[in-house]
Amino acid sequence: MAGGKEDKAKGMGEKAKGVAKEKTGEATNNEKMKREGKSEKTKGKAKEKTGDVKENLKKDN
Repeated sequence: MAGGKEDKAKGMGEKAKGVAKEKTGEATNNEKMKREGKSEKTKGKAKEKTGDVKENLKKDN
């Protein structure tokens, strides 16, 4: 299982990739790419939050 910092870093990367894909989809009027970007961005945000929770749990123990 990945640690909190690792999850946060992966989440930030996935979120950035999603934002880029979403913006590219908007610029090229490609709805599929835009949806994929939004999905990746959301997954990245979730992974970041998972990392935050893991870090907080580690601090509490």
